[in-house]
Amino acid sequence: MLLCLKILFLLWLINFAPPLLAHLLGQKWDNPVDAGRLFKDGKPLFGPHKTKRGVLAGVATGLMVGWLFGFPAWVGFSAGLLSMSGDVLSSFIKRRLDLPAGSAVFGLDQVFEGSFPFIVLAPYGSLKPLNVIILTVLFIVVAYSGSRFFKEVLLSKPYEHYPRKLNSWVRFREFRACQITSHPLHHFVNFEDAFYYHFVMKWCFRALGLYRRGMRNALQIEVTHINFDFEELPPAFDGYRILFLTDLHLDGLEGLTEKLQTLVGNIQADLCVIGGDLRMETHGPFSRALSLMRRLIPAIHAKDGIFGILGNHDCLEIIEVLQKEKITFLVNDAMAVERQGERIWFVGVDDPHYYRCEDLEQAFRGVGEEDFAVFLAHSNEVYREARRYGPKLYLCGHSHAGQIQLPPFGPLFTHSRAPRRYSQGKWHYQGMLGYTSCGAGVSGVPLRFFSHGEVALITLNRKSSGRKKRAADAVL
Repeated sequence: MLLCLKILFLLWLINFAPPLLAHLLGQKWDNPVDAGRLFKDGKPLFGPHKTKRGVLAGVATGLMVGWLFGFPAWVGFSAGLLSMSGDVLSSFIKRRLDLPAGSAVFGLDQVFEGSFPFIVLAPYGSLKPLNVIILTVLFIVVAYSGSRFFKEVLLSKPYEHYPRKLNSWVRFREFRACQITSHPLHHFVNFEDAFYYHFVMKWCFRALGLYRRGMRNALQIEVTHINFDFEELPPAFDGYRILFLTDLHLDGLEGLTEKLQTLVGNIQADLCVIGGDLRMETHGPFSRALSLMRRLIPAIHAKDGIFGILGNHDCLEIIEVLQKEKITFLVNDAMAVERQGERIWFVGVDDPHYYRCEDLEQAFRGVGEEDFAVFLAHSNEVYREARRYGPKLYLCGHSHAGQIQLPPFGPLFTHSRAPRRYSQGKWHYQGMLGYTSCGAGVSGVPLRFFSHGEVALITLNRKSSGRKKRAADAVL
């Protein structure tokens, strides 16, 4: 019985090795086995999905895993080689049947890959024909299920107008965070976050008697007034006011939405920018966050409308819902705002932190070198890349100013790959100005210590205009 289980897991891991390597490496070293050659019937010999990288991965897995399972090296190596030979034979047959490369066919895709290794495994383990048949059938069922998951979940668009480039890493993250929201499985595949925040962190603060104080601190949200001066700002936009709301996490703290309604309801802005992260969790349902966002939107007064970008807590599915609420999402896209024949650009990218789907080249397409541009990203982590495209201002959030700070050290964690000096407030990098908001809401645990939430009102001023700057309280 133990030998049969070892053989099954050996074969499954050999089968799993090529797609795993494709998932990890993408198109790197994916040279086809047939080098693009055609058979005498004019069709591809094996097709582009059978790569040298994949064959080597299968053979190497057979050798290494076989050794770990106690098989002689020649048995593990031979099992890997025979399995990959069977896989290539299946591709050869599929090309003759005009089946497209990458298509999943139950049985045909697995039968040779699963049965060929028994040329060496059956004699070595003294397996009876019935044992071989049962093990082959079990291999086929599990291998086919894994293939369907890889191709139909990780290598396919979840819906027709999917805006991201298809990438198995991104699709896996979306699957964890967004595609299993109503199933208990989402707690299992996000175990690290669920355990760390909901057990360790909450228990620690409750044990210290600080939990309620931290929640009260989190509701102490301020309206922060920030001025930026630019010589290049078009005169028509002198005094232009941007209401910057980011890291709302509306479903994570009772009373937060009502507090924000009161604060933003007293602000008259030219444009509102939603900087991402509407949901508290990084996984699970987002319907409550959307419901609360619908309640907040009517309180926003912005003459030029509302722009939104995606954060690492957000799902693409929120875009269609919130577009009906008159929010224009910039997903690697740019939008110009015009006044008196002049314009400034707002350039927004997809989440650069968790999904890492930012595409600055696409986002800045159409924005001229001399155009005044404000760059919008959920986090500060692409400041170097952004500078190359010449925006005058970079607006971001994500860090929550650490949310929990330790004076005089500052934030315990910034959850960013960028240097700490870019994690809060104003900053600059090689002539590009930036502002990292503390965020309005809270993430992980609904607490703040030695930091505060904020609603940021950013005013763009033209240096050479000579106009008197607007007083901060004139807009309240």
